[in-house]
Amino acid sequence: MRVVVTGGAGFIGRAVVKRLADRGDHVVALVRDPARAAHLATTTVKLVKSELRSVPAMTEQLRGADAAIHGAGVYRVGIRARDREQMWDGNVGTTERVLDAAIAAKVPRIVYVSTNNVFGNTRGSRPDETYRRDLREGFLSYYDETKFRAHEAAERRIAAGAPIVIVQPGQTYGPHDHSQASEQLQSAHAGRLRYAALGSTGLAWVHVDDLAEAIVAALDRGRLGEAYSLAGDCRRLAESVAIAARVGGRPPPRLSLPTGLLRLIAPLNDRIGGLPGLPADLGETIRAGDGVTYWASHAKATAELGFHPRSLEKGVADTWGRRG
Repeated sequence: MRVVVTGGAGFIGRAVVKRLADRGDHVVALVRDPARAAHLATTTVKLVKSELRSVPAMTEQLRGADAAIHGAGVYRVGIRARDREQMWDGNVGTTERVLDAAIAAKVPRIVYVSTNNVFGNTRGSRPDETYRRDLREGFLSYYDETKFRAHEAAERRIAAGAPIVIVQPGQTYGPHDHSQASEQLQSAHAGRLRYAALGSTGLAWVHVDDLAEAIVAALDRGRLGEAYSLAGDCRRLAESVAIAARVGGRPPPRLSLPTGLLRLIAPLNDRIGGLPGLPADLGETIRAGDGVTYWASHAKATAELGFHPRSLEKGVADTWGRRG
């Protein structure tokens, strides 16, 4: 197939592009800077410069494609207020433009990479794709809000007849990941994590290679108009850190930073735009993490896509090695 991919230079997109190329598909990766994405280029992967801002330009780039995967987006929690406009455009505006371009180009299959974050705080439960959060409770972060609105944009286009399949990853980790959550695992595995924080946060860990395989499976056989939760191993962050340390043959960090102390620091931190080593909006980070679970069931994806995510213990060992 000829598959057009956005976000191919990113962490998840990189794994998706590799999976497509390895099986012989011809991939067109729309990237902002082809020079910085040169590691993607092969005989079957073509890099095309695109800012993802022009619907007519993207329509031409998508014309003749057998499928499209939209994975471009912005993932950060605790951003400055002045960065919100950029995140809105990166998550909502870009999604609307890419989907509209793919629809205009008459691409027969479109996969939109959303997130299980759209469920909000699942409070320890593991809901399926039919779950709907109570919007009267508000959003946990600006990232949460923008991804929810982008998800709604995809659903509106599905309702209008667009051939879209939605996939909803959990907390993704693996090679080339630089997220704060993944860095905590890697540091714990190496024995470098001095202290843990927000250990009550519940994440559904999914290894990037398992995720990429599931995204491609959704491209091949996902039912149009359907959403698939790609949640993985559901664990609290404190337990996750302990698992990573054990796999690395290290003791877990001795210190746990009390959330109460973080709440005391937050007003000063947020007023000055972030103390060293802390996010610009610590209050938002606490609100999005303290006791919050981003868990969900992957039963539907297992039944229809053959999605079988590896355990966190195996994923850590596969990524950083097993010692001890």
